Amino acid sequence: MGTATAGKNGQTAWRNWAGNVSAQPARVVTPASVGELQEAVRRAAEQGLRVKAVGTGHSFTAAAATDGVLVRPQALAGITSIDRAAGTVTVAAGTVLKDLNAALAREGLSLTNMGDIMEQTVSGATSTGTHGTGRDSASIAAQIRALELVTADGRLLTCSEKENPEVFAAARLGIGALGIVTSLTFAVEPIFLLTAREEPMAFDRVTAEFEQHFAENEHFEFYWFPHTGNCNTKRNNRSQGPAAPPGPVSAWIEDELLSNGLFQAVNSLGRAVPATIPSIARVASRALSARTYTDIPYKVFTSPRRVRFVEMEYALPRERVVEALRELCAMVDRSRLRISFPVEVRTAPADDIALSTASGRETAYIAVHMYKGTPYQAYFTAAERIFTELGGRPHWGKVHTRDAEYLAKVYPRFAEFTALRDRLDPDRVFGNDYLRRVLGE
Repeated sequence: MGTATAGKNGQTAWRNWAGNVSAQPARVVTPASVGELQEAVRRAAEQGLRVKAVGTGHSFTAAAATDGVLVRPQALAGITSIDRAAGTVTVAAGTVLKDLNAALAREGLSLTNMGDIMEQTVSGATSTGTHGTGRDSASIAAQIRALELVTADGRLLTCSEKENPEVFAAARLGIGALGIVTSLTFAVEPIFLLTAREEPMAFDRVTAEFEQHFAENEHFEFYWFPHTGNCNTKRNNRSQGPAAPPGPVSAWIEDELLSNGLFQAVNSLGRAVPATIPSIARVASRALSARTYTDIPYKVFTSPRRVRFVEMEYALPRERVVEALRELCAMVDRSRLRISFPVEVRTAPADDIALSTASGRETAYIAVHMYKGTPYQAYFTAAERIFTELGGRPHWGKVHTRDAEYLAKVYPRFAEFTALRDRLDPDRVFGNDYLRRVLGE
């Protein structure tokens, strides 16, 4: 979650969830209506101030940082309509995913796929390309069927495949560069059950069998523990039921004690005494046991994340991911690095969104993490070198050092996006330093 505190001259200092990005906006506005937001954008433009909207600050980049007007859309929240015949739900942009998932479940509905964190707003999650893992089902942005966007001149644009389709093609994942999203319409379906199978597996086996696991499961992912040959795999598949959620003791041990409480303590020790990390990793990677449970989607896809960290994630052509992972493993083994966080591997089908990390290609993701407060640059730099040599695309909301020159090479539709930005925001009302780096002037 981002935090805002009063600063000097009545200004408000803003800091993101991970604490690695901060900003000092000239003012913060919390519009109670779309009309108020439109007026705030018009007024800022007249004053020569830039405008950025920020959700819960879960991005690790400065995508939302500004020295101008910071818009907090939290008052624009909640489901505004459900169309059961069309299989859609329309929701205000400031709605937190956790609230949306719970509200949909009460209506007997669900998103088809989602990431593992529910603390983001729907607009923040989609604008940065948040995704889960899926053989056939794609990112949250790919589930958008329509959206509304306040543009640099204060107009409200309605966008879908039929209305302003060229804006729709890009604005589903716009990194805040095209305007401020006020409303999103998602495809939803009747709620269903997923059976999750979590199982430890050797690194050599899971990499050798990766394509097989991918093909056999609707949602496959795994975590590799650096300094070990151990992984934990997770397979989520639709189930006829009955529901069989983890028992309260089992759930507490796995999700709270091991994944949050003990993990926090272990990382704190590792940060203080890095030499202990390999031994800890070997013990920790063996502490996880196989378990199977069945529940509604958001209770299977998502998990609490209370241990703060910094993250880099790259999208690779799926056929290159095992090669990249083996190179990453070899790099860690021959280095002096001490990595206490597991490396996460997920997949996504190709989609048709201009700047989606899965745009036009079958994709696999590798995410590397470091505990908050631990120097991460050496590890991330070495990992990024491996990923970029294989044509990797960085996650828009996670740490990376790529610029527009590089990104134009790995996104075939990059020029289409920047031309649309030139048309919608020629004066860069929604610009900032991050967008200048990744999109150009």
